[in-house]
Amino acid sequence: MIFDIFKKKKEKIIKKEEKEIKVEPVGQRKRSPGMAYQVLYSPHITEKATILSEKNNKYIFKVWKNTNKTEIKRTIEDMYGVDVVGIKIINIPAKKRRIGRQMGWKKSYKKAIIKLKKGQKIEILPR
Repeated sequence: MIFDIFKKKKEKIIKKEEKEIKVEPVGQRKRSPGMAYQVLYSPHITEKATILSEKNNKYIFKVWKNTNKTEIKRTIEDMYGVDVVGIKIINIPAKKRRIGRQMGWKKSYKKAIIKLKKGQKIEILPR
């Protein structure tokens, strides 16, 4: 009776070894093109960002913390139909803020500066 318990465990281990397990290469995560909301958070619209977009053909987006450059590039190319030349990522840390006696924190976020091919544009805000 006690030995039957051990036999069942061995059978389960054998079954797990028979199955084929697909392992993705390190650093590559697949995302479907319809999942852009998991990569891009919002466009970062400031005075500096508008100057960069007009003069240097660079656009700034807030992105989720767990995304990397290849995911951002694939998402921008799929959504807007443009060619991305380069991407730079900046991690903005959380900052302490105070209102009266109350202490709090301003959230941290990740920012991506995207450079497009010459002559291409992205319409972030419709006019």
